[in-house]
Amino acid sequence: MMDSDRIYLIADMPGYAPQVGRLLSMMNYARHTTLEAVQHLNRQQLDYLLDARSNSIGALLLHFAAVEYAYQVSTFEDRGLNEEELAEWGTALDLGDAGRERINGHDLDYYLGKLEAVRNRTYDLFRSVDDRWLYEQEEFWYGKQANRYFMWFHVFEDEINHRGQIRLIRSRLPKE
Repeated sequence: MMDSDRIYLIADMPGYAPQVGRLLSMMNYARHTTLEAVQHLNRQQLDYLLDARSNSIGALLLHFAAVEYAYQVSTFEDRGLNEEELAEWGTALDLGDAGRERINGHDLDYYLGKLEAVRNRTYDLFRSVDDRWLYEQEEFWYGKQANRYFMWFHVFEDEINHRGQIRLIRSRLPKE
């Protein structure tokens, strides 16, 4: 669904309401730059930790998929993650010590597959809503109101933030 010839255009996307398509085009650009930042990394590089409190590149990639999945559930199904979903995504959502311990040993294709599967579900879900859906409000952080547009902005804003970490980690990888 990501058209690399149109990656620098925030524009309507066929099959989506106008604002929804523009939101997806921004999400696609963020993902495009993430994929550029991790290309050709091997398993050891994906697992590398700068220090005892840092996240690995692999853990951050899985975090992107987990955040997106959690927002799918929250905004489209109006619920939190269930026990089965928490078993799959909870560690990647929280990261920390558990993430350092459990998220490792995977090659790049594993992480890219997770990212793609979750994004494909996002594409499918967004086909089912109109622009009004983006502006519906509900309680969000700290008891404040937010609309779904902001919530989905946060999905890729989080990715952009952590992509900076990925670039820093990549710049500090031991030379092979």
